[in-house]
Amino acid sequence: MDQTSITAAGAIDTFLILLIGIGPKIALVPFVEITASLDADAKRRVLRKMLTTAAVVAVVLMVLGELLRVLLHFTIGSLSIAGGVILLVLAVWMVLSPPQSGSGRTAGKDPMQLAVFPLAVPYLLNPVGIVGLMTISAETSSVSVFAVEFGILVFVLLLDVLVFRWANRVSEKLDENRMLVTEKVFGFLIAAIAVQLVLDGLASVGVIGPVPH
Repeated sequence: MDQTSITAAGAIDTFLILLIGIGPKIALVPFVEITASLDADAKRRVLRKMLTTAAVVAVVLMVLGELLRVLLHFTIGSLSIAGGVILLVLAVWMVLSPPQSGSGRTAGKDPMQLAVFPLAVPYLLNPVGIVGLMTISAETSSVSVFAVEFGILVFVLLLDVLVFRWANRVSEKLDENRMLVTEKVFGFLIAAIAVQLVLDGLASVGVIGPVPH
């Protein structure tokens, strides 16, 4: 997105990046599996904790991301490479991990801790979102553009609320085999996004030429 002016194409690009980076796609299946054995009240508390944690971290990265980058002395390209590597590990785990029931995932674990990790980060707010939010923080030079991008973030978070509330209500009716297939397919797609992040990072630091996508 052009970080100095507002365009429809730029707004759509930002929406798609944030939808991938802090949307429900990666977190939905793990959320349903992890909360499968919990009662309705516990599911609501886990959902509230997950959404609140991801939203707070996202806002902090959007507002203070550039300051953190300067203090820690890394480039957006380096962040993109690191995010791609971590996302690739996550994708490989999604594709190759054996099926595991919700009770197996939550056995002996505090559901509220699971709401923070891994549900809020890195499932809901994943490396794509972290790179995208910090890029917005680093490159946006116009208050009006930042306001639009912040509004897009709020809209994506509202979509998360709607999707996960729906999942809470119908989780008992969801077919486990279909959910498993969905997770594996998403894992392949996320792996491709992870590779693209690494390529974009390498191009940003000048190791390779720009990779069109």
